[in-house]
Amino acid sequence: MLVSLSLAVFSQGIPNAQQRKLHNVLMAISTLYVDSINAEEVISNTIINLLRELDPHSAYIPAREVERVREPLQGSFYGIGVQFQMLEDTLFVIQTVSGTPAERVGVMPGDRMIYVEDTKIAGVRMLNTDIMQMLRGPRGTEVNVRILRRGEPELLPFTMIRDRIPVHTVDAHYMIGDDIGYIKINNFGRTTMEEFFRAFASLQEQGMKHLILNLQGNGGGFLQAAIELSDQFLQPGQLIVYTEGLNSPRHDFRATRRGVFPEGKLIILVDEGSASASEITAGAVQDWDRGIIVGRRTFGKGLVQREIPLQADGSLLRLTVARYHTPTGRSIQRPFDEGIEAYRRELINRFESGELMHADSIQFPEALRYKTLNLGRTVYGAGGIMPDVFIPLDTLQFTNYHRQLVMRGIMNRTIIQYIERNRAELQRNYPTFEIFRDNFETGDAFIQLLIENGEAADIPYNAEQMERSRNLIKLQIKARIARDLWDTNEYFQIMDRENAALQRAVEILRTPGEFERILRQK
Repeated sequence: MLVSLSLAVFSQGIPNAQQRKLHNVLMAISTLYVDSINAEEVISNTIINLLRELDPHSAYIPAREVERVREPLQGSFYGIGVQFQMLEDTLFVIQTVSGTPAERVGVMPGDRMIYVEDTKIAGVRMLNTDIMQMLRGPRGTEVNVRILRRGEPELLPFTMIRDRIPVHTVDAHYMIGDDIGYIKINNFGRTTMEEFFRAFASLQEQGMKHLILNLQGNGGGFLQAAIELSDQFLQPGQLIVYTEGLNSPRHDFRATRRGVFPEGKLIILVDEGSASASEITAGAVQDWDRGIIVGRRTFGKGLVQREIPLQADGSLLRLTVARYHTPTGRSIQRPFDEGIEAYRRELINRFESGELMHADSIQFPEALRYKTLNLGRTVYGAGGIMPDVFIPLDTLQFTNYHRQLVMRGIMNRTIIQYIERNRAELQRNYPTFEIFRDNFETGDAFIQLLIENGEAADIPYNAEQMERSRNLIKLQIKARIARDLWDTNEYFQIMDRENAALQRAVEILRTPGEFERILRQK
């Protein structure tokens, strides 16, 4: 019954008369409405519309979506351990995760999965989410698949026992030259610090003196993970962030101990996709003049959400309860008083206004000016973290022709075809990543195959746009092959060659006095 919805869902700040009004509406619908209704759907839509009136980040998560939404932050799930992509209605195994059931029984990259149990999944246009649901399940349960492998005349049967599959938040870590370490974090989850410490220790063993931390595109995650990461760079007692809301008293989070990297030169890479927890770390480092922020203005999400389980059915409420503020007192949250649609369009507006290409297109009100805590540099609040060194977005190589090849799956299909046909030769010619990195070149034959596959999918060849995108296409192809033959660490080592923010960071660290000069700019 609809009337079973408890008024406890609402805060005591809502007047009793308004609570009774909603209660009466639900009672009337439940007892008097002309037709039968889907109570779950009505209540869900009511909650969604209610939250929409509050802010852009409060959210209702139905019970069926809770596990999927939490997964990137939890650090693991239970399954068989394959990365796959659908190509022409067939599931292609791209990689097997090291140490997982799929690797242990001998599933290989390039395998086509035809059956899961007795259900045929090839040629039937199944959704990725449906296939994932079939492959995942409780730990210790059995799943049987049949696989088509190139060169084998019949389907190969595999039986796997589902086990814990790690979800990594550190995409890559490697040395740049003799003394610069690089770590890329894709979000802040439960395992982030464990992964960070492993990566950091590895780089230290290789002689790291300076660190580049890549938070580009990192949409955030757990507040505690951002606090713990920031703690590694600051001095004991220094404020990292504080949270405060109408019903949430101010709470300070401070550096608690001497971290693993309190003194070396530190550069953090950010862009318009860096949000929330990423902005906490970047803001703390910037406010204390601990390091240099390189890139473009961050997303501007400074709202703290608390998870509230709705125990009736296992659904979840993520309710904004506070704003977070950087050590100088900056609120990073950009305005949302013009409504959610305007809020969502703000990133598009940044592009159209030229902000992503020109730093001087950004205007901050004087009232939002702050001074950093050690050197008195000017920083701004209420709209994301503005970097110390601006890197414009390079749009020259991103043509409509390239975009169509990617969005329509032609690039992906061509790469999979190439790897499938040439895997043995690639492994023979490039036994190590270093040999591949320094010697592999994407040949014209591959580009021609890409063009032909595009035309077969009604994407007309555009010679001018192909020339503009050629180097980017070659780089993406090489990176994808590296990921297939090795892992994401090698993928990013290839892709990062065209990361302008990273290249500028390396230049800053290698130019005598440049790091110090930038830090002292007012």
